[in-house]
Amino acid sequence: METYSLIRSRRRTLALEITKDCRLLVRAPLRCPEGTIREFVTRNQLWIDRHMVKVRQRAAEAGPSPTAEEIDALKARARAVLPERVARYGAMMGLCPTGVKITAAQKRYGSCSAKNSLCFSCYLMRSPDEAIDAVVVHELAHIRYKNHGKLFYALIEQYMPDYKARKKLLK
Repeated sequence: METYSLIRSRRRTLALEITKDCRLLVRAPLRCPEGTIREFVTRNQLWIDRHMVKVRQRAAEAGPSPTAEEIDALKARARAVLPERVARYGAMMGLCPTGVKITAAQKRYGSCSAKNSLCFSCYLMRSPDEAIDAVVVHELAHIRYKNHGKLFYALIEQYMPDYKARKKLLK
């Protein structure tokens, strides 16, 4: 049986999570018996094995974490490239953000705040120009639509008909 870390909380169900560093977390209700938890892990061993392989593959493909100097270089490039693209596509779409911020976020390439400030991850700079433009248009569209509904995607398609193909280029 796989070794795991147990996290108890006020949840109602058992859940499995595999972290980026290939550790197994089991989330359980506060009063769930240890035997029930062990049986749950044993019953889901195939799922655990299958997903451990996927996480290890992703980690191998990603390579080593970037150094502070590499992150600084990506941020500098993002500061040089993204404001101009936001201005260009914003003018075409008739949308103007309240600000543009560059971060080192690892989970998402971009976001739009409730106050229409756009935030982009410097890691976006590792992607092709076509994909960068797709993220810029996506975040600009959130100024008008704060969701991922039909009107949101219709607005994106209006200015970038090949959006779906460009999105697939994101690394």
